[in-house]
Amino acid sequence: MKLIRFGSAGNEKPGLQLEDGSRIDVSGFGEDYSESFFGTDGIGRLRHWLETNQGNCPKVTAAVRLGPPMARPSKLVCVGLNYAQHAKEAGMNIPKEPVLFFKATSAIVGPNDDLIIPKGSEKTDWEVELAIVIGKKASYVSEANAFDHVAGYVLHNDYSERAFQIEKEGQWCKGKGCDTFAPIGPFIATTDEIPDPNSLNLWLKLNGETVQNSSTDDFIFNVQEVVSYISQFMTLLPGDVISTGTPFGVGLGFDPPKYLKPGDVVELGIEGLGSSKQTAKAYQ
Repeated sequence: MKLIRFGSAGNEKPGLQLEDGSRIDVSGFGEDYSESFFGTDGIGRLRHWLETNQGNCPKVTAAVRLGPPMARPSKLVCVGLNYAQHAKEAGMNIPKEPVLFFKATSAIVGPNDDLIIPKGSEKTDWEVELAIVIGKKASYVSEANAFDHVAGYVLHNDYSERAFQIEKEGQWCKGKGCDTFAPIGPFIATTDEIPDPNSLNLWLKLNGETVQNSSTDDFIFNVQEVVSYISQFMTLLPGDVISTGTPFGVGLGFDPPKYLKPGDVVELGIEGLGSSKQTAKAYQ
């Protein structure tokens, strides 16, 4: 299944994208895509409910805004430098263990919402990433059992303000958690839709020019390694999101570096997970 949420910001309803690309409203099921939903086999229960109720679900037109496809999670954990070629372009050594940081959940927006360049920013950058949605509470999980704790996968653009991230003292979160810096979606694809998340093409275009084009088979740490590793340090709750890093081709890696300015259009996608588009606007 492909889980969507639609409607105005803050008032989203749960829905589904069907195989033909059309969308339906499943708010009659009575639950949002929240921690409670994912943690109580909501996907299985929704699938069963649809067997007798799908024909009565209202249609959702393509003109309706898509919101983030999950209700705000308890945390959004990110893995840095997780592609070999990206580490090289950043001038950093291949990490021996996953590099972790958090993005503020207040940064999460819909897949096609505007990117707001932060006040005082001169180095806002793009990063197409595969994100994992946790489906079952995970603590001290083995790699062998990691997939048992995954509900599905989703497209994420890990926007980053490089001056805030690198040039200011402290942790990377300063450059990662700005409002609108985590557009997620268009949909969460359940695990049956994505047979091998460790071999997916992902791409990003800036104003129509392809700047990132790679595959998750360039991962340094694959999906099961990442889920297992993070669960050694914190409990992952249902609905939590893990973003697995970006491939080469970010603005920081250009010579000279290239950063976003108002009016720029960023389009990105991942095989099996659809695409999204954001237009950059100045903070006002």
